[in-house]
Amino acid sequence: MHIWKHFSTITRHRHKVIAHCYKAGILWQGLFHDLSKYSLTEFIPGARNYLGDESPNVKEREQYGFSRAWLHHQGRNKHHFEYWVDYDEELNCKKPVEMPTKYLIEMFCDRVAASKIYYGSDYDEKKPYEYFDKGRKRRWMHKETSRKLEELLIMLRDKGEKETFSYIKNVVRVEGKKDKAHWK
Repeated sequence: MHIWKHFSTITRHRHKVIAHCYKAGILWQGLFHDLSKYSLTEFIPGARNYLGDESPNVKEREQYGFSRAWLHHQGRNKHHFEYWVDYDEELNCKKPVEMPTKYLIEMFCDRVAASKIYYGSDYDEKKPYEYFDKGRKRRWMHKETSRKLEELLIMLRDKGEKETFSYIKNVVRVEGKKDKAHWK
């Protein structure tokens, strides 16, 4: 069990997300980011399967074929695209639905922060896009959500953090708020 290491990792990650959410204009949302990771359902498996350079959910999946901690987490945190899957009565199956803008912004902040934590000194502004691109074939995300996230990750890669967060705060967030149904 790596209680202190896991606690330290998730807390450092959370603090980076809060800082990114502040830059993106969604501080309040950032303050509540990933609180479920401190629940016993997620924390104990995280401490037990701590890896340091990637999510402990990877190790839990290797052991059991799935991760209880991840299922709990993604079902309670709207900044994960996996949360946004619903039943389509016409198709008679589940399908991804488009994420509301404020959760898309938080997802971006989360991915950048995770890259900084897991890559450490090897982090650069290309890493979040490279990670996104690497998982393209196995990801089941609404095509518009995917397109918007990719656009932001490419902007980060090509123009840097300062310009990207300014764009998110002043353009993406503002446009998202105009669509009240999607901002809630």
